[in-house]
Amino acid sequence: MTAAQPQITLLTIDEYAALGETDNGYTELLEGRVLMSPSPAPKHNYAALALAMQLVPQLPEYLDVLLDLDVDLQLSPSDQPGWSRRPDLIISQRAARVRVGAEGGLIRASEVLVVVEIVSPGSRRTDHVTKRHEYADAGIGHYWIVDLEAPVSLLAHHLAEDFGYAECSVATGVFTTTAPLPIRLELDRLL
Repeated sequence: MTAAQPQITLLTIDEYAALGETDNGYTELLEGRVLMSPSPAPKHNYAALALAMQLVPQLPEYLDVLLDLDVDLQLSPSDQPGWSRRPDLIISQRAARVRVGAEGGLIRASEVLVVVEIVSPGSRRTDHVTKRHEYADAGIGHYWIVDLEAPVSLLAHHLAEDFGYAECSVATGVFTTTAPLPIRLELDRLL
């Protein structure tokens, strides 16, 4: 006779959102499974804040910069096990924040223009491989990866139709772009 295996409950996005905040670290939802991660280091948090402070004055009023919150990747029907990531920073429609405030739930991938991950020592492969594919599958138009190792760099990806993300060159010093909107970032100010 064998011991009964514990039943694994796979969560939908709504069930995941209902869990609320955790005491330590943060969670993400990967095909219905909750993944716990430690809180970022101060250097990482400072970089996210410094990046947000540079972005805010450059954005039109209909866009928001939001830090460290769950995004429903919309990779499965609402009644099926869901996918949610917690990027370091997103640029999204202001209407998305208003909707979540009024209705609850999560920001949706379809409401996100740019998703940004800041590489941590334990996230390099996840940021460059796993999340790259997930964000592309979710249809998020632009994915930026910031690496704080000297020299600070930003790798900007953009969706290229059915091919996932196309890479641009790695920027150091100053990053400028016109897509999805005109932005100029001084990367050395992230440290």
